[in-house]
Amino acid sequence: MRLQKIKIAHLETLNNVFLAPLAGYTNAVFRNMCYNLGAGLTFTEMVSAKGLCYDSKKTEDLLYITEGYGGIKACQIFGADPVYMRRACESEALKPFELVDINMGCPVPKIYKNGEGSALLNNLPLASKIISECKKSGKAVSVKFRIGVDGTKCVSAEFAKMCEDSGADMICVHGRTRDKMYSGEVNFKEIAAAKNAVKIPVIANGGIFTPEDADFLMDKTGADGVMIARGGMFNPWLFAEITGTPTGDKKQTVLNQIADMRTIYGERFACVYMRKMVGFYIKGQPNASNLRLELLNCKTTHEVAEIVNTISF
Repeated sequence: MRLQKIKIAHLETLNNVFLAPLAGYTNAVFRNMCYNLGAGLTFTEMVSAKGLCYDSKKTEDLLYITEGYGGIKACQIFGADPVYMRRACESEALKPFELVDINMGCPVPKIYKNGEGSALLNNLPLASKIISECKKSGKAVSVKFRIGVDGTKCVSAEFAKMCEDSGADMICVHGRTRDKMYSGEVNFKEIAAAKNAVKIPVIANGGIFTPEDADFLMDKTGADGVMIARGGMFNPWLFAEITGTPTGDKKQTVLNQIADMRTIYGERFACVYMRKMVGFYIKGQPNASNLRLELLNCKTTHEVAEIVNTISF
C-alpha cells in the first residue's frame, strides 16, 4: 500500500498503518512491540473517562507507557458525559498523552446500554458536544466510530462531517454496523462516503489480515491509512510486512515480550496474557492445537518461554 505520514493537528505519524485499541490486549508492552515492528501509531486499550476522573487505579494501569517508547502517545477514552470526557482529557493521568481518541464504535452490550461507544451513533448532538469539550483540553482529538447501529441506517458521511465540524483532527471508520460486532463483510462504500465528506484524515478499519487486505481496503475506500485490529493481535509482524520494517528474530521478539510483561505487570498476569498471545501467534502452524493445550497448562512465564523455544515462527 502507499505509505505516507499522517498529520493529526500538530502531530505527524511515522506512517499510515496503525494499531487499533483492543480491550485486554493493547497494553504498553504490545504497543511497543508493534511500534518497533513498524506501526505508525498505537493506542491504549479504551479507558473509562469517569474512572479517570475518580482516580481509578485499575483505569490508570491501562495507561502505562514503556520507558523509551518512541511513537506518538495516544490513548482511547469512552464515556457519554461531555463534562467527564473533558475532565478526563485534562486529568493528570492523561498528561503524557498527545492524542486522545474518543470511542464511538464499541458494540459491546454493556457499553451500548450505558449510552456509550456505538450508542452515540444515535445521538449526533451529544457526540458533537463530547468532541468539542475534549478539544478544549488542547490535545489532538480523533474519533473512532462504526458506519451505523444496523444496516437499516448507515450514518458514515453525516457522522464524519459532524466529527470534523466539532473539531476532530482525524477519524477512523470501522466498516461494519454495530449489530455485526466483529464479523461480516466490511462496507467499503460507507468508509468511502465518510472519506468524501471531510478534509481531515480518514483511517479505514476492518478485515485486515494480510498486506493484500490493506491494499484492497485503501483502494476501495480512498482512505488515508489503515487501522489493524485482530490481524495485528494474531500476527504483529503484519506491520513489518506492510511497512517494509525488518522483523528481526521472531522467536526472540516473543521471548522479549514475555520478559517485559513479567517485569511490568507481574508474573501472574504475564503468564495468563502470554498463554493467549502465543496461542494467537501459532495460528495455522502444524500441531497448533496441541501446543495451545500445553500453553493452557502453563503455570509460569518460564514454562510459556520453554514452549516458545520449541516453535519455529
